[in-house]
Amino acid sequence: MKSERVTPPELFHKAGSELPLSGSALLELMKAILAKDVPVRFRACGSSMEPFIQSGDVITVAPLHKHRPRIGEVVAFIHPENNKLVVHRVVAKNDDDFFIQGDSDHNFPDGLVLRENLIGSVTHLWREGRKVRLGLGPERLLIAFLSRRGWLISLRNRLVLLKKSFSGNRN
Repeated sequence: MKSERVTPPELFHKAGSELPLSGSALLELMKAILAKDVPVRFRACGSSMEPFIQSGDVITVAPLHKHRPRIGEVVAFIHPENNKLVVHRVVAKNDDDFFIQGDSDHNFPDGLVLRENLIGSVTHLWREGRKVRLGLGPERLLIAFLSRRGWLISLRNRLVLLKKSFSGNRN
């Protein structure tokens, strides 16, 4: 029987380039890196955190250590129902339970997530090469309040309409 030559996988990745990972591969790599006390940067995909985190933004997730996330903080966690990596905002908490939901997902909250399912906290956000601060600073408390009440999306939609009406008057 003739043996086939198999090319071994590339073990190293060029500095500055992206390594495409998703799903369980990204989750396992993140957990391993965070366990070594090193932050992880990756490109977000999905629209559940719009308008503050958009698909394609680069986010940094840092280890939590003994830090208990505060209301309004954006965290990475393992979803209790499907065991997938999710990045959403803490909108309420008690003892070791955190009520988490996406900024644009008022009707589909993640519900209560145990502290043990939290794997990190979003500390930095870049969009098109520029650092974005909105949504991670002190305003996070207002965003969490509006999101929890279901008012964030309607407020955003009103602002978009208002912007369109003003830009329409200039033409």
